[in-house]
Amino acid sequence: MTEQLAKAPAVGDVLPAIEIPITLQRLVMEAGANRDFSLMHHDSAVAQSAGASAAFANTFFLMGMFERLVRNWAGSRIRFKKIGPLKMLNFNVVGDTLLFRGKVVAIDEVERGEKWLLNLWCESERGQTTTCMVEVIKE
Repeated sequence: MTEQLAKAPAVGDVLPAIEIPITLQRLVMEAGANRDFSLMHHDSAVAQSAGASAAFANTFFLMGMFERLVRNWAGSRIRFKKIGPLKMLNFNVVGDTLLFRGKVVAIDEVERGEKWLLNLWCESERGQTTTCMVEVIKE
């Protein structure tokens, strides 16, 4: 993680992508960390009964990865003002390799710094699976 950006961001800047494979072990560890023990997140038979092809990542995992994407790019000295809306368009399942990406869509001056509006999304081999808008404050 960087402590600050090398240059001031501009509208249209693309955040460096994060690639992460989804394994059953990762989902079980993540479920234990956030105490989301819903079976569909670690039992493929249950997930299939819900319409997924296999066990799938939960909201906390996706939001955590979006935060990691932003902090890897902007550093630790930002404050998240708003996360959302987050839209799940497709399941992120065991066996997928996910790419988390983002783009700066607006920069506004605020009382104590700048507010950056970021369009974030997640892709798998099947295309875009999740979208999320984020506002951060850089003082």
